[in-house]
Amino acid sequence: MFTSGGQEAFFEGHVHAFEVLGGVPFGKIRYDNLKAAVAQIIGFTRQRVETERWTAFRSHYGIESFYCRPGIEGAHEKGGVEGQIGWFRRNHFVPVPEVDSLADLNHLVDRWDQEDEARRIRSRPRTIGELFAAERPLLQPLPTEAFETGRHFCLRVNRHSQISVRTNRYSVPVRLIGRMVQVVLHASELVVYDGREEVARHERLRAKGDRQLELDHYLEALVRKPGALPGATALEQARAAGKFTPVHDAWWAAASKAHGDREGTRALIEVLLLNRHMNHEHIVAGIAAALRAGALTADAVALEARKAAEADDSTGVPALEPAAPAATVTSLTERRLAQLPPDRRPLPSVAHYDQLLRRRPPGRQEPTSREEAR
Repeated sequence: MFTSGGQEAFFEGHVHAFEVLGGVPFGKIRYDNLKAAVAQIIGFTRQRVETERWTAFRSHYGIESFYCRPGIEGAHEKGGVEGQIGWFRRNHFVPVPEVDSLADLNHLVDRWDQEDEARRIRSRPRTIGELFAAERPLLQPLPTEAFETGRHFCLRVNRHSQISVRTNRYSVPVRLIGRMVQVVLHASELVVYDGREEVARHERLRAKGDRQLELDHYLEALVRKPGALPGATALEQARAAGKFTPVHDAWWAAASKAHGDREGTRALIEVLLLNRHMNHEHIVAGIAAALRAGALTADAVALEARKAAEADDSTGVPALEPAAPAATVTSLTERRLAQLPPDRRPLPSVAHYDQLLRRRPPGRQEPTSREEAR
């Protein structure tokens, strides 16, 4: 299942079905006259002008299409399919299942589909699984190369570090402002490439005129202009997504009170940059530990986050926040120096340089003013 009904979803549904079946059905496959496949219906015949990408997809998988008549005249041509879809909906989607994400719902649909292999349709002597086992050898093998179901775009990044796709805007790293990037639009997500490097991945927006902004994409710009962070739309979306937690807000407030709004916000941005190479849960645990100890620097948070990661690796269980009211926080410099061997060299001496100083004759004093010097 997909959030959109566009051509990308039409193709991805085919690919998933072929992978589950283990091949491509041999013979004709019946279709409605949907816009993803049909560009024009020619008169009252079965001839169709197909869309360009559907023709390429159909040729790639060797599909032989058969289009039903539009309207009531063609309703009987796919009655069995409509009936089985209705049975599946009534038995599995009533009441509506409660899931956390669309991916979880798709996993449920796959599981229900496997369970239905033991079901008999009406009074047929064999189950669905037994009937399909007899037809499986007739499937055509899948092609060795996959078909790119996403739609490609070549877009320029605007001055707000965003690209516009199907009336919606998505953020990319600020270093790409003014450059051309490659975009692949899938049924449920959007992927942005700079050359061959993937630079952004977003969930596809369903509404029109909406924005999907990633706070991490703007951090380099916010370091130079920290005053823009409190009212940033990317920050609000990060809060809504759970990436910017109340622990972040508490540490930010304490850092701003200790160092001032500007420097406190910069310290927070340095903490957010840690997400590029550290686990989010470890960073949150590090922020909580540093906050309790009153250590309001990004170095302290990084150190505590590494401690949480080390505890996670040693136990195999995600580290929880320390329960002790007072945590011991050391600086990164002290930790690095502690790992070095002791320095046994003698302290430096400047005795040799003292010999170069001008020596005064015994009993003679330096003049105290210009007149005495004359």
